[in-house]
Amino acid sequence: MSKRNIWAGILFGIGTMGFIDEIVFHQLLQWHHFYDRSTTEIGIISDGLFGAFAWFATIGGLFLLADLKRRNRFNALRFWGAVVLGAGAFQLYDGLIQHKILRIHQIRYVDNVIIYDLVWNLSAAIMIMIGIIMLRSGNKKDREGEAV
Repeated sequence: MSKRNIWAGILFGIGTMGFIDEIVFHQLLQWHHFYDRSTTEIGIISDGLFGAFAWFATIGGLFLLADLKRRNRFNALRFWGAVVLGAGAFQLYDGLIQHKILRIHQIRYVDNVIIYDLVWNLSAAIMIMIGIIMLRSGNKKDREGEAV
């Protein structure tokens, strides 16, 4: 059941980071849309599809979480470590693949975008490291519990 804790957390983390990105950067700050290489209308439609993806990921993670709780197999440290890992992985994917390789949008359209890119990608890397540390701690705790 340890993999189910991890998958539940990763899906929930991806969905949560998707919502944060959508609400903060797309809607409130209006720095970009999910797809900025077309008209504003297409950008808004792409934001809607992105929001739907975030919902599906979040709900999928919550269904797995409910199943873990029902089976009494929930490991909080492993789940929350996977949430942080999933959020960081999504953010790093967004910052490297979508922003730089595919260029479907930038974090912000300014002359010196490198500062925004560095903060975005470094914070993603930090989240990934914290998530991995939490997952390892959850694994160690499980091994200690089995030894008792």
